[in-house]
Amino acid sequence: MTCVFIQIRCKPGTAYRVAGDIALREIHSELYSTSGEYDLLVKLYIPEGEDVGKYINDQLLDIEGIERTLTTLTFRAF
Repeated sequence: MTCVFIQIRCKPGTAYRVAGDIALREIHSELYSTSGEYDLLVKLYIPEGEDVGKYINDQLLDIEGIERTLTTLTFRAF
């Protein structure tokens, strides 16, 4: 599995609804509200053999209220 962190910027006033929609999909490992440029931080594991970009697009980015994302791929845990 590939671990990725996705920062999400939501349209104003939608962060809690977006977080609720993500939680209902049960695809995340961890989900946080954050301060700064992005509103939410999602940690999720991409199943082995799945295309990372397609998985994120199909499973997450169709949620209404998501304005922008920044994905960080991980390679190794220390």
